[in-house]
Amino acid sequence: MWISDQWKQYELLDASDGEKLERWGDYILVRPDPQVIWNTPKTDPRWKRYDARYARSNTGGGHWSEHRLPDHWSLSYRELTFLVKPMNFKHTGIFPEQAVNWDFITDTVRGAGRPVSVLNLFAYTGGATLAAAAGGAAVCHVDAAKGMVQMARDNARASGLENAPIRWIVDDCGKFVEREIRRGKRYDAIIMDPPSYGRGPSGEVWKLETSLYPFLEQVSRVLSDQPLFVLVNSYTTGLAPSVVGYLLDSILTRRYGGHTESQELGLPVTASGLCLPCGATGRWVAK
Repeated sequence: MWISDQWKQYELLDASDGEKLERWGDYILVRPDPQVIWNTPKTDPRWKRYDARYARSNTGGGHWSEHRLPDHWSLSYRELTFLVKPMNFKHTGIFPEQAVNWDFITDTVRGAGRPVSVLNLFAYTGGATLAAAAGGAAVCHVDAAKGMVQMARDNARASGLENAPIRWIVDDCGKFVEREIRRGKRYDAIIMDPPSYGRGPSGEVWKLETSLYPFLEQVSRVLSDQPLFVLVNSYTTGLAPSVVGYLLDSILTRRYGGHTESQELGLPVTASGLCLPCGATGRWVAK
Protein backbone atom coordinates (compact mmCIF):
# COMPACT_ATOMS: atom_id res chain seq x y z
CA MET A 1 0.00 0.00 0.00
CA TRP A 2 1.20 3.53 -0.81
CA ILE A 3 0.44 5.51 2.35
CA SER A 4 0.04 9.30 2.52
CA ASP A 5 1.59 9.74 5.96
CA GLN A 6 3.40 13.08 5.60
CA TRP A 7 0.46 15.38 6.27
CA LYS A 8 0.75 17.98 9.04
CA GLN A 9 -2.60 19.77 8.63
CA TYR A 10 -4.80 16.78 7.76
CA GLU A 11 -5.37 13.74 9.99
CA LEU A 12 -7.66 10.73 9.76
CA LEU A 13 -8.46 10.51 13.45
CA ASP A 14 -10.72 7.44 13.45
CA ALA A 15 -12.96 5.33 11.22
CA SER A 16 -15.96 3.30 12.33
CA ASP A 17 -19.53 2.36 11.38
CA GLY A 18 -19.32 3.62 7.81
CA GLU A 19 -17.79 7.01 8.70
CA LYS A 20 -14.46 8.82 8.98
CA LEU A 21 -13.53 11.33 11.68
CA GLU A 22 -11.09 13.79 10.13
CA ARG A 23 -9.13 16.88 11.10
CA TRP A 24 -8.87 19.41 8.28
CA GLY A 25 -6.66 22.10 9.77
CA ASP A 26 -8.70 23.67 12.57
CA TYR A 27 -11.95 21.89 11.68
CA ILE A 28 -13.31 18.43 12.46
CA LEU A 29 -15.45 16.69 9.83
CA VAL A 30 -17.38 13.44 9.83
CA ARG A 31 -17.89 11.94 6.38
CA PRO A 32 -19.22 8.58 5.12
CA ASP A 33 -16.89 6.03 3.58
CA PRO A 34 -18.06 2.73 2.04
CA GLN A 35 -14.79 1.02 2.93
CA VAL A 36 -15.42 1.42 6.66
CA ILE A 37 -17.42 -1.76 7.23
CA TRP A 38 -16.32 -2.31 10.85
CA ASN A 39 -18.02 -1.00 13.98
CA THR A 40 -15.27 -0.35 16.52
CA PRO A 41 -15.82 1.77 19.67
CA LYS A 42 -15.86 5.52 19.00
CA THR A 43 -13.79 6.66 21.95
CA ASP A 44 -12.51 9.95 20.50
CA PRO A 45 -14.73 12.72 21.97
CA ARG A 46 -14.60 14.59 18.66
CA TRP A 47 -17.11 12.09 17.24
CA LYS A 48 -19.61 14.22 19.21
CA ARG A 49 -17.91 17.60 18.85
CA TYR A 50 -17.39 17.90 15.11
CA ASP A 51 -17.82 21.09 13.07
CA ALA A 52 -19.81 19.46 10.26
CA ARG A 53 -21.08 16.05 9.25
CA TYR A 54 -22.15 14.82 5.85
CA ALA A 55 -25.29 12.71 6.31
CA ARG A 56 -26.43 10.41 3.53
CA SER A 57 -30.09 10.46 2.51
CA ASN A 58 -32.20 7.31 2.24
CA THR A 59 -33.28 8.49 -1.20
CA GLY A 60 -29.73 9.10 -2.47
CA GLY A 61 -27.25 11.92 -2.12
CA GLY A 62 -27.05 13.67 1.21
CA HIS A 63 -26.34 16.97 2.91
CA TRP A 64 -24.00 18.69 5.38
CA SER A 65 -25.53 18.96 8.86
CA GLU A 66 -24.54 20.91 12.00
CA HIS A 67 -22.54 23.09 9.66
CA ARG A 68 -20.11 25.30 11.60
CA LEU A 69 -17.60 25.92 8.83
CA PRO A 70 -16.46 28.98 6.89
CA ASP A 71 -17.20 29.14 3.18
CA HIS A 72 -13.65 27.92 2.59
CA TRP A 73 -10.27 27.67 4.29
CA SER A 74 -6.77 26.65 3.25
CA LEU A 75 -4.79 23.48 3.86
CA SER A 76 -1.11 23.05 3.03
CA TYR A 77 0.88 19.98 2.05
CA ARG A 78 4.60 20.60 1.80
CA GLU A 79 4.96 23.40 -0.79
CA LEU A 80 1.35 23.21 -2.01
CA THR A 81 -1.70 25.01 -0.61
CA PHE A 82 -5.30 24.07 -1.36
CA LEU A 83 -8.64 25.71 -0.74
CA VAL A 84 -10.97 23.40 1.18
CA LYS A 85 -14.75 23.81 1.17
CA PRO A 86 -17.76 21.56 1.87
CA MET A 87 -19.26 20.52 -1.48
CA ASN A 88 -21.87 18.14 -2.84
CA PHE A 89 -21.48 14.38 -2.44
CA LYS A 90 -19.36 14.73 0.75
CA HIS A 91 -16.39 16.23 -1.12
CA THR A 92 -14.04 18.93 0.18
CA GLY A 93 -12.05 19.77 -2.95
CA ILE A 94 -9.05 17.53 -2.31
CA PHE A 95 -8.38 13.85 -1.70
CA PRO A 96 -5.65 13.68 0.98
CA GLU A 97 -4.69 10.10 0.08
CA GLN A 98 -3.40 11.46 -3.23
CA ALA A 99 -0.47 13.14 -1.47
CA VAL A 100 1.70 10.07 -2.03
CA ASN A 101 1.03 10.40 -5.77
CA TRP A 102 1.83 14.13 -5.63
CA ASP A 103 5.21 13.27 -4.10
CA PHE A 104 5.89 10.74 -6.84
CA ILE A 105 4.97 13.26 -9.55
CA THR A 106 7.09 16.10 -8.14
CA ASP A 107 10.11 13.88 -7.50
CA THR A 108 9.95 12.17 -10.91
CA VAL A 109 9.65 15.46 -12.80
CA ARG A 110 12.49 17.05 -10.82
CA GLY A 111 14.67 14.00 -11.34
CA ALA A 112 14.19 13.91 -15.11
CA GLY A 113 17.00 16.37 -15.75
CA ARG A 114 15.21 17.86 -18.76
CA PRO A 115 12.11 19.91 -19.61
CA VAL A 116 8.96 17.87 -19.03
CA SER A 117 5.45 18.37 -20.38
CA VAL A 118 2.56 16.80 -18.48
CA LEU A 119 -1.07 16.16 -19.48
CA ASN A 120 -3.47 15.85 -16.54
CA LEU A 121 -6.89 14.48 -17.55
CA PHE A 122 -10.01 14.49 -15.36
CA ALA A 123 -7.84 16.88 -13.38
CA TYR A 124 -10.44 18.06 -10.80
CA THR A 125 -9.06 20.77 -8.48
CA GLY A 126 -5.48 20.34 -9.56
CA GLY A 127 -3.52 18.46 -6.90
CA ALA A 128 -1.52 16.51 -9.49
CA THR A 129 -1.26 19.58 -11.73
CA LEU A 130 0.32 21.62 -8.95
CA ALA A 131 2.62 18.75 -7.97
CA ALA A 132 3.91 18.56 -11.55
CA ALA A 133 4.26 22.35 -11.83
CA ALA A 134 6.12 22.47 -8.50
CA GLY A 135 8.58 19.99 -9.96
CA GLY A 136 9.18 22.29 -12.91
CA ALA A 137 6.92 20.77 -15.57
CA ALA A 138 4.76 22.55 -18.12
CA VAL A 139 1.26 21.21 -17.52
CA CYS A 140 -1.97 20.95 -19.49
CA HIS A 141 -4.88 20.65 -17.02
CA VAL A 142 -8.14 19.32 -18.51
CA ASP A 143 -11.51 18.87 -16.81
CA ALA A 144 -15.06 19.17 -18.11
CA ALA A 145 -16.32 21.05 -15.04
CA LYS A 146 -15.69 24.80 -15.27
CA GLY A 147 -16.06 25.26 -11.52
CA MET A 148 -13.42 22.63 -10.75
CA VAL A 149 -10.95 24.22 -13.18
CA GLN A 150 -11.52 27.59 -11.51
CA MET A 151 -10.88 26.02 -8.11
CA ALA A 152 -7.67 24.51 -9.49
CA ARG A 153 -6.59 27.95 -10.66
CA ASP A 154 -7.32 29.32 -7.19
CA ASN A 155 -5.19 26.53 -5.71
CA ALA A 156 -2.35 27.43 -8.07
CA ARG A 157 -2.55 31.04 -6.89
CA ALA A 158 -2.60 29.95 -3.23
CA SER A 159 0.48 27.80 -3.89
CA GLY A 160 2.40 30.63 -5.53
CA LEU A 161 2.16 28.90 -8.92
CA GLU A 162 -0.13 31.39 -10.67
CA ASN A 163 2.65 32.17 -13.17
CA ALA A 164 3.70 28.56 -13.73
CA PRO A 165 3.35 27.26 -17.32
CA ILE A 166 -0.10 25.68 -16.88
CA ARG A 167 -2.76 25.57 -19.60
CA TRP A 168 -6.25 25.49 -18.06
CA ILE A 169 -8.70 23.67 -20.35
CA VAL A 170 -12.44 23.20 -19.77
CA ASP A 171 -13.34 20.37 -22.12
CA ASP A 172 -14.39 16.74 -22.43
CA CYS A 173 -11.19 14.74 -21.97
CA GLY A 174 -11.89 12.33 -24.80
CA LYS A 175 -12.63 15.08 -27.32
CA PHE A 176 -9.58 17.04 -26.20
CA VAL A 177 -7.26 14.04 -26.67
CA GLU A 178 -8.69 13.44 -30.15
CA ARG A 179 -7.83 17.00 -31.13
CA GLU A 180 -4.35 16.78 -29.61
CA ILE A 181 -3.69 13.67 -31.71
CA ARG A 182 -4.76 15.51 -34.87
CA ARG A 183 -2.58 18.49 -33.92
CA GLY A 184 0.42 16.25 -33.33
CA LYS A 185 0.82 17.43 -29.74
CA ARG A 186 2.92 15.22 -27.49
CA TYR A 187 3.50 14.96 -23.73
CA ASP A 188 6.24 13.35 -21.66
CA ALA A 189 3.91 12.29 -18.84
CA ILE A 190 0.19 11.62 -18.52
CA ILE A 191 -1.93 11.59 -15.37
CA MET A 192 -5.58 10.58 -15.28
CA ASP A 193 -8.26 9.97 -12.66
CA PRO A 194 -11.22 8.82 -14.76
CA PRO A 195 -14.73 8.49 -13.28
CA SER A 196 -16.49 5.19 -12.77
CA TYR A 197 -19.42 6.39 -14.87
CA GLY A 198 -20.26 9.45 -16.92
CA ARG A 199 -21.65 10.89 -20.13
CA GLY A 200 -19.86 12.79 -22.86
CA PRO A 201 -21.03 16.03 -24.51
CA SER A 202 -23.01 14.13 -27.13
CA GLY A 203 -24.52 11.63 -24.71
CA GLU A 204 -21.74 9.07 -25.02
CA VAL A 205 -21.70 6.69 -22.06
CA TRP A 206 -18.46 6.29 -20.16
CA LYS A 207 -18.25 3.12 -18.08
CA LEU A 208 -14.80 2.54 -16.69
CA GLU A 209 -14.90 -1.24 -17.07
CA THR A 210 -15.43 -1.00 -20.83
CA SER A 211 -14.08 2.47 -21.64
CA LEU A 212 -10.74 2.71 -19.84
CA TYR A 213 -8.72 0.31 -22.00
CA PRO A 214 -9.58 1.91 -25.38
CA PHE A 215 -9.21 5.37 -23.85
CA LEU A 216 -5.77 4.53 -22.48
CA GLU A 217 -4.77 3.19 -25.88
CA GLN A 218 -5.91 6.46 -27.45
CA VAL A 219 -4.15 8.59 -24.85
CA SER A 220 -0.90 6.69 -25.38
CA ARG A 221 -0.80 8.21 -28.87
CA VAL A 222 0.03 11.63 -27.38
CA LEU A 223 3.09 10.33 -25.52
CA SER A 224 6.39 11.80 -26.65
CA ASP A 225 9.31 9.78 -28.02
CA GLN A 226 10.92 10.05 -24.57
CA PRO A 227 8.03 9.35 -22.20
CA LEU A 228 8.63 9.70 -18.50
CA PHE A 229 5.59 8.16 -16.77
CA VAL A 230 1.87 7.46 -16.97
CA LEU A 231 -0.21 7.44 -13.77
CA VAL A 232 -3.79 6.12 -13.63
CA ASN A 233 -5.88 6.46 -10.49
CA SER A 234 -9.30 4.94 -9.85
CA TYR A 235 -11.92 5.00 -7.12
CA THR A 236 -14.15 2.44 -8.85
CA THR A 237 -15.39 -0.02 -6.22
CA GLY A 238 -14.00 -3.51 -6.68
CA LEU A 239 -11.28 -2.55 -9.17
CA ALA A 240 -8.04 -4.12 -7.96
CA PRO A 241 -4.80 -2.14 -8.32
CA SER A 242 -3.34 -5.07 -10.25
CA VAL A 243 -6.01 -4.55 -12.93
CA VAL A 244 -4.76 -1.00 -13.46
CA GLY A 245 -1.21 -2.35 -13.61
CA TYR A 246 -2.22 -4.98 -16.17
CA LEU A 247 -3.73 -2.29 -18.41
CA LEU A 248 -0.58 -0.18 -18.23
CA ASP A 249 1.68 -3.15 -18.90
CA SER A 250 -0.45 -4.30 -21.84
CA ILE A 251 -0.33 -0.93 -23.58
CA LEU A 252 2.87 0.78 -22.41
CA THR A 253 5.44 -1.73 -21.15
CA ARG A 254 5.18 -3.82 -24.31
CA ARG A 255 5.69 -0.73 -26.45
CA TYR A 256 8.25 1.28 -24.49
CA GLY A 257 9.78 -1.08 -21.96
CA GLY A 258 10.07 0.34 -18.49
CA HIS A 259 8.04 -1.11 -15.66
CA THR A 260 4.70 -0.80 -13.90
CA GLU A 261 3.81 -0.72 -10.21
CA SER A 262 0.30 -0.74 -8.77
CA GLN A 263 -0.97 -0.40 -5.22
CA GLU A 264 -3.87 0.68 -3.07
CA LEU A 265 -3.59 4.19 -1.68
CA GLY A 266 -3.98 4.47 2.05
CA LEU A 267 -4.35 6.90 4.94
CA PRO A 268 -3.10 6.09 8.46
CA VAL A 269 -5.83 6.00 11.10
CA THR A 270 -4.60 7.58 14.33
CA ALA A 271 -6.96 5.72 16.67
CA SER A 272 -6.13 2.22 15.44
CA GLY A 273 -2.64 2.54 13.98
CA LEU A 274 -3.98 0.81 10.87
CA CYS A 275 -4.44 2.17 7.33
CA LEU A 276 -7.69 2.87 5.49
CA PRO A 277 -7.60 1.82 1.81
CA CYS A 278 -8.61 4.68 -0.48
CA GLY A 279 -8.60 3.63 -4.13
CA ALA A 280 -6.17 2.14 -6.62
CA THR A 281 -3.23 3.62 -8.51
CA GLY A 282 -1.03 2.24 -11.29
CA ARG A 283 2.22 3.92 -12.39
CA TRP A 284 4.13 3.10 -15.54
CA VAL A 285 7.67 4.49 -15.48
CA ALA A 286 10.02 4.48 -18.45
CA LYS A 287 13.11 3.64 -16.37
